[in-house]
This record gives sequence, structure tokens and C-alpha cells, in this order.
Amino acid sequence: MASLRQEISVNAPLDHVWAALRDFGAVHQRVVPGFVVDSKLDGEARIVTFFNGMTAREELVSIDDAQHRVAYAIVGGTAKHYNGAAQVFADGADKCRVVWTIDILPNELAGPVGQMQKQGARVMKETLDR
Repeated sequence: MASLRQEISVNAPLDHVWAALRDFGAVHQRVVPGFVVDSKLDGEARIVTFFNGMTAREELVSIDDAQHRVAYAIVGGTAKHYNGAAQVFADGADKCRVVWTIDILPNELAGPVGQMQKQGARVMKETLDR
């Protein structure tokens, strides 16, 4: 199984960043606008549409307010297994770190998914720094 990881430093307080990340249905507005162009809630899932027209159904696994962590899984599609999580850590009063991990099978998907994750992390930093 391939494990992908992006870590970004954000120039904003943890509470601000966590409020955006835990808003599961507003990822296209509050976390990665332009990278995710639309998100629609469907029960405990969100249907996201990416900038390239690709869509994914992301099932909510958990929102952990104590750990500042949200986890989701993509069911269906080309991946046999896809689990993602984003967690926020305080780094002083007005800064924090976001660690975004993805575990994916088959391993051959690591390259293209990793490239999209890098692009998403750049957008995430730009958005959350504001």
C-alpha cells in the first residue's frame, strides 16, 4: 500500500484552520477552492468535483474535535483502497501545521494521486493563510 503525506505550515491559528477543515461539506469553499470546484453532501458522504472534471464520493469516517482530525474514504472508483485524513497541530499562537495523509491501493495510483495531493496542499496553504 502506498502512503502519501503532505505537511504544510499555515499562518493562521489552529481554531481558524480546524473550523475550515471540519466543515466537511464546504471543502470547495473553505479549504481548496478552485482545486475542488464543487462539493455536495449526500448523507455522511460528500461528492466532490475537482478542477479537471474528476469526481469522487468521499465517505466521512470521523471528525475528531479533540485531535483536530478529519478522516474519509473513497469507495468505488479506480482505487481498491483509499483512506485520507487531515490533522491540524498548533505551532505557536498564530501558526499551525496541517498533515494530510492518503493510503492507497494499488500502488500504481500513488504517482497521479500524489501529484494531485501536492497541488491540493498548495491551494490549501494559500487559502488557509488568508
